[in-house]
Amino acid sequence: MFINFNFSIQTKGYCDIINISDEVEKFINKSKIKNGNVLVFSPGSTCGITSIEYEPGAIEDLKSAFDFIVPEKKQYQHNLRWGDGNGFSHIRAAITKSFFLFPIIDCKSILGTWQQIVFIDFDNRPRRRDIIVQINGE
Repeated sequence: MFINFNFSIQTKGYCDIINISDEVEKFINKSKIKNGNVLVFSPGSTCGITSIEYEPGAIEDLKSAFDFIVPEKKQYQHNLRWGDGNGFSHIRAAITKSFFLFPIIDCKSILGTWQQIVFIDFDNRPRRRDIIVQINGE
């Protein structure tokens, strides 16, 4: 059985990291799936979904890592072609991926004790983002 849920969030852009775990968990409980998989996905080429311990230190460290690996103030071919200045956000999103997949076993999400699901908006402006939660199983 496949069950789909959708929700939207408003972001600030510029590596805005938002904990979406509680919202995803609500849909899992609503689904009544006992064993299966949960896919959390956001359409877009300038955002990502991953997991991290959602606490201020880890969040700042993650932002710093993105700034180091893919700096905003670099010349990107995308910026030269399109002039929108968000070349860095496309690269960060490609590295992160736009989905997160995890299992449900005996009606419980199988995530680590300190593992939260986060949405990251890498774009260079605030956005309204759609998130799709697809649950399959029995």
